[in-house]
Amino acid sequence: MQPIVSTHELTRIYGSGEAAVSALKGINFAIQPGEFVAVMGPSGCGKSTLLHLIGGLDRPTSGRIEMDGTDLTTLNDDQITMLRRKKMGFIFQFFNLIPVLNALENAALPMILDGVKTAEAENRAKDWLDRVGLTLRLTHKPGELSGGEQQRVAVARALASDPSLVLADEPTGNLDSHASEEIAGLLRQISTNWNSTILMVTHDPRIAAYADRIIFLKDGTIVDETILEHKNGDQADMVAGKMQGIGG
Repeated sequence: MQPIVSTHELTRIYGSGEAAVSALKGINFAIQPGEFVAVMGPSGCGKSTLLHLIGGLDRPTSGRIEMDGTDLTTLNDDQITMLRRKKMGFIFQFFNLIPVLNALENAALPMILDGVKTAEAENRAKDWLDRVGLTLRLTHKPGELSGGEQQRVAVARALASDPSLVLADEPTGNLDSHASEEIAGLLRQISTNWNSTILMVTHDPRIAAYADRIIFLKDGTIVDETILEHKNGDQADMVAGKMQGIGG
């Protein structure tokens, strides 16, 4: 089976000379279709850099990123933008919803901007808003929704365009503990029930424990990798112990 995305000796260096900082140092890993992968590590370990490189928001210093068989490092900016719009969905810590638009309009907007007819875009958006439990909140604007509900709108927006890969950057970082667990459980459900492929960066062991696999980074390198068996119950304590062991 071909991975959805894979990295090959992926390296990112910021600055030059004595001021150079190696954010990533020869990262190699792959994500299979339908897999839910979390990336964890201490602050400054390269988590967000890795996500930004895979999402085409930054360029590697060396190495390759392949997505659905395409080497992202060979694409120009316009081609990267097109691939990002067609094949990736993004969920951020801050919901980035437009205040004057309701939930349905926010979830449909990226597709409309991409040329999808409004009726079709709204049908697809409504389908995902239903799946994430917002059937009764379609006409509510962000200011009328809780933080957890706003993030559910953002999740629906990311999934409605049927991306090959969903990139989630600290998706629960702006939520309280209860809403955080709900969003993590929702991502788990989306991966399991609809075979969506998710790469998530998080600092929270409770949230990472919802993934199929956790990649631990430290000082720009992969130092550990753990496959989670969800049939064995809550594994947040084990994840927290691993984080403590690598200095997180």
